[in-house]
Amino acid sequence: MSSKGEVMDLVYWKDMERTGMVLTGLVVALLSLFQLSIITVVSTLSLAILCFTISVRIYYKLLHVLQLGDGVHPFQSYLDLDISLSGEEAEHCLQRAIVLSCSALETLRNLIFVGNLFSSLKFWLLMYVVTFLGNLCNGLTLIIIGVIAVFSVPLFYTRHQDKVDSCIVAVQAQIDNIKDFFYRLTQGGGPPPDPTPGGAKPKAH
Repeated sequence: MSSKGEVMDLVYWKDMERTGMVLTGLVVALLSLFQLSIITVVSTLSLAILCFTISVRIYYKLLHVLQLGDGVHPFQSYLDLDISLSGEEAEHCLQRAIVLSCSALETLRNLIFVGNLFSSLKFWLLMYVVTFLGNLCNGLTLIIIGVIAVFSVPLFYTRHQDKVDSCIVAVQAQIDNIKDFFYRLTQGGGPPPDPTPGGAKPKAH
């Protein structure tokens, strides 16, 4: 199975024991950063993982020596996991990263130097809201919330897809109305454009 498939299995809780271990480890490691430096957290976590894997490896070796086991490597599935990239794949990823970076810089330039007034106003409003968010919590808290959301939102969506889709449609309709209102304000007001092809037709008498 590819690394992408492994990640999707973790996110959708296909193996509950493995997903629980990964999620718990990530949250505990991030919570540790509130009290310890990142160097201490990484080194301590690495030592703990190595102590576990080496102990398990030695245990399986002893079972094989005592003829109580088949001698199969306990972590062979992880060792066989293909995480390499061919030359073409690496070049494609690099080109995609460059394109995305240039696109992000161009978008940021247009927002800051008011290439589009409506877009710049939305960006200003977003940054204004972020300042309040920064007073409530720090970036590490947001990362922890994001990790928990990654492991919970997809599963919740698959189980309640119809209800979530209906709510999203309703919210999107309200957002479109608000965007249309502000857009007409930036264009000098006036009624919304007539959706009828060719404009309104006079009524026949």
